[in-house]
Amino acid sequence: MSNKSHKYNICESCMLRESSLFKVFSEDDLHDLETSKSCSSFKRNQLLFGEGNIPRGVYLINQGKIKIYTTGEEGKEQIIHIAKAGEIVGFRAMFSGDPYKVSASTMEECRICFIGKSDFLNLVDSNKSLLNSLIRELSKELTERAGFIANMAQSSVRVRLAYVLMMLDDIYDGEMINMTREDLANFVGTATETLIRLLKDFKEEGLLRTHIRKIEILDRDRLLHMVK
Repeated sequence: MSNKSHKYNICESCMLRESSLFKVFSEDDLHDLETSKSCSSFKRNQLLFGEGNIPRGVYLINQGKIKIYTTGEEGKEQIIHIAKAGEIVGFRAMFSGDPYKVSASTMEECRICFIGKSDFLNLVDSNKSLLNSLIRELSKELTERAGFIANMAQSSVRVRLAYVLMMLDDIYDGEMINMTREDLANFVGTATETLIRLLKDFKEEGLLRTHIRKIEILDRDRLLHMVK
């Protein structure tokens, strides 16, 4: 279970607000946001929502990372996005009114704020700047998702791994990539054994260095050359 607390994540002083969709909010807007949300701490591998669930609201990531994934018939996950601090998860389903088509769970200890569906839709209705930001975010995501699918569908596993490692290098932003081998394999779309073998090859080629579970990228230029 999550641990609810309001001792942190004050909207007006949040360091992440300037890089989030709420950077357009006025003081009055921030007050409305503050009164609408609840904040909780989550442990690793906690489910936020699952495929087929009815949307109850949106999740604002204050700290940590969330994996967004689908599950195949045999129970194998296919990770399609890693959401980091500053992102909002689950807002797409608010507009469609349909059950979630994906699942979301924590990859590490997280601090997450939750806004109920009616409160979130009221915020959108009363703030055109937020609505415009959401539309731009959806358009950006559609473009990025189309590129991701195209690259994954047309490339070898080796190239897919290079592509995913570059994406993760951006997501982790200067920190070492910290994912289980199973999650990384599910992002690349391959078997865990194949992923481990390719990581060993990349390590021997001087592209990366491993620190137990963590991965340090050593030669991003060569990875980039591989996916072109």
